[in-house]
Amino acid sequence: MGPGRVGARPSPGIRAESVDCGEAMDAVVKSFGARGAEASVAQQRPTRDEAEAAVAVLIRWAGDDPRREGLRDTPRRVVRAYEQLLAGYGEDPAAILDRVFEDVEGYGDIVLVRDIPFHSHCEHHMLPFVGKAHIAYYPTAGVVGLSKLARVVDVFARRLQTQEAMTAQIADAIDERLKARGVAVMIEAEHLCMSMRGIRKPGASTVTTQFTGVFREEPTEQVRFFTLIRKEP
Repeated sequence: MGPGRVGARPSPGIRAESVDCGEAMDAVVKSFGARGAEASVAQQRPTRDEAEAAVAVLIRWAGDDPRREGLRDTPRRVVRAYEQLLAGYGEDPAAILDRVFEDVEGYGDIVLVRDIPFHSHCEHHMLPFVGKAHIAYYPTAGVVGLSKLARVVDVFARRLQTQEAMTAQIADAIDERLKARGVAVMIEAEHLCMSMRGIRKPGASTVTTQFTGVFREEPTEQVRFFTLIRKEP
């Protein structure tokens, strides 16, 4: 199958001359790209109808008919699904971490939340990567609700991502808001772009870490972090 045209056997109900998806996609892109190079990203954002049209083009490119009964509502469903899967673009991690509880009766030791599940999408292939995050910090002026750390993970996970960037973004957001003595973040994930396609190695796990403050400066603190993560309940 060529990159811009369905092969010699078009799906029933589609005329061969109507399936040049390169031209169709160009039409979709031009419909919002012509709004002016000086416009902001928000102003250039396609409409929902344009997004659904792009999904229909992809279905046609794959060799199927988006007008058949089983696929008729698929573009609408896909756009709605991505609206949820990529909802992190509309959330502010600083707002999530806004409330700090200062009355912790002198507690200043490590706070650790481990095994926070998440799912994200690889920005290179838009395929999922799924795993868990571990977050620790040493408080100075107070602590945040434990659920807030899980929500910060979701904010950055629900965007097109690389695991490396996501790890750094989580650590930076917590460090900036809490002014902690140190922040540690570790992410373990399986990437479907590696297990479903390409090298096709299911089960391979990718691990990334990011440390600030005492976690970066003192190796013993990193050892403590890893020990607490691996300690059985």
